[in-house]
Amino acid sequence: MCRHVAYIGPELALQEILFLPPHGLARQASDPEELRYARLNADGFGFGWYGEDDTAVVYRRADPIWQDPNLVPLARNLYADLWLAAVRSATPGFGGDVVNAQPFANGDLLYSHNGLIDGFRPDIRREIQNLLEPEVETEILGSTDSEYLFALIRQYLIDDADLSLEGAVMEAFTTLEPWMGAGRALLNVILTDGDRLVASRHAINDPCPSLYYTSDDDGFPEGAVVIASEPLTERERWRSVPEGHILVVVPDEPPELLALR
Repeated sequence: MCRHVAYIGPELALQEILFLPPHGLARQASDPEELRYARLNADGFGFGWYGEDDTAVVYRRADPIWQDPNLVPLARNLYADLWLAAVRSATPGFGGDVVNAQPFANGDLLYSHNGLIDGFRPDIRREIQNLLEPEVETEILGSTDSEYLFALIRQYLIDDADLSLEGAVMEAFTTLEPWMGAGRALLNVILTDGDRLVASRHAINDPCPSLYYTSDDDGFPEGAVVIASEPLTERERWRSVPEGHILVVVPDEPPELLALR
């Protein structure tokens, strides 16, 4: 389980989602309020944005977010109009290596998964591998269920050039469900291609992890949308994403909620 946050809107310093809000992501690492299966998110962190060539870029570490001496000055001086950041509480059995820290990047895609998939090794991993083309599977660097789920989503996007981000996420969840049997899958995913941002609040055989969004918080620029596992500021400014829904955010349009079932 993890905590993650996404921002899309006018350019913003990274510190505005990590450190400055009263319950920013750095605070959620050490003092989460709605984390169900852990007490801390101390097994790595990362953040992603888009470079000059519109390619997704990530900065990831395997240590806790509060132990990086470079992060505070970096966060004060890095600006972007889209951020995706995560702090990690590793599922038992998955290593704490930096390759397992999130978010993940591939081409123009940034991705983060807050959740877990029971029975991933060996059964679910093998099922996913059977659907992946070799060039997609070889891009998997770590060992987590999160990264394999990202690979499955990418495979569906490759297979159908007309498929939307939310369509690929839905298809991946639909594929996963019959494999689970009585096992749990917690499936809060954030995915973006730099233009469109989608976030799911979903689970199989278990309550969904928490997820919120705001588009009218005075602490952020006008027109911005922020999505987070837990509200960064006063709760009355935030709305809970309904269970079993995907939130779709496109600049200059109101956020849209889509039911997964």
